[in-house]
Amino acid sequence: MQKQLDTLLAKAGISLTDQQKQQLLGYVGLLDKWNKAYNLTSVRDPKEMLVRHILDSIVVDPFLKGDRFIDVGTGPGLPGIPLAIVRPDSHFTLLDSLGKRVRFLRQVQHELKLTNIEPVQSRVEEFPAEPPFDGVISRAFASLQDMISWCHHLPKAETGRFYALKGVRPDDELAQLPSGIELVSVERLHVPTLDGERHLVILKAN
Repeated sequence: MQKQLDTLLAKAGISLTDQQKQQLLGYVGLLDKWNKAYNLTSVRDPKEMLVRHILDSIVVDPFLKGDRFIDVGTGPGLPGIPLAIVRPDSHFTLLDSLGKRVRFLRQVQHELKLTNIEPVQSRVEEFPAEPPFDGVISRAFASLQDMISWCHHLPKAETGRFYALKGVRPDDELAQLPSGIELVSVERLHVPTLDGERHLVILKAN
């Protein structure tokens, strides 16, 4: 696993410390262990998790601006936990409405000694953003329209951003953005050995 992670990181041009690599591998180990009972992800093979969960999450790191983020509909902590590991100076609120997922996140927080994450059980539209966040992140969470509708109160005025991790470029959704929302950019992401496209859509409120 260590060797495969090193190879993937090299192909993606990502440099991490040994501690960060061990934390990422530790997270995959916990995800694999808990998945058997909690059904946290449809990906069963830990080696596949390295590509589809770890690399797929951390390739967005260069595009994030700020240091306070909320990962809405985080599920088992994706992309929030891998990003928190590679961005130790940033803070991530991990929001999910399902208790078993939040229990898993707290176990990860405890075992990996992650001081920069805060697992929270709540529906996103009921969660108060005090203070507002630099970035609102979602991965396979909802359409762009739903994300904006449910999360409009979460980012900082003017400087806050929405970051939506998508597969193929969602041109249909981009054509139907609500008024008051501006497209900042669509970034094509490179995830080594992953089949299919990956894009990051960055939006802001006018």
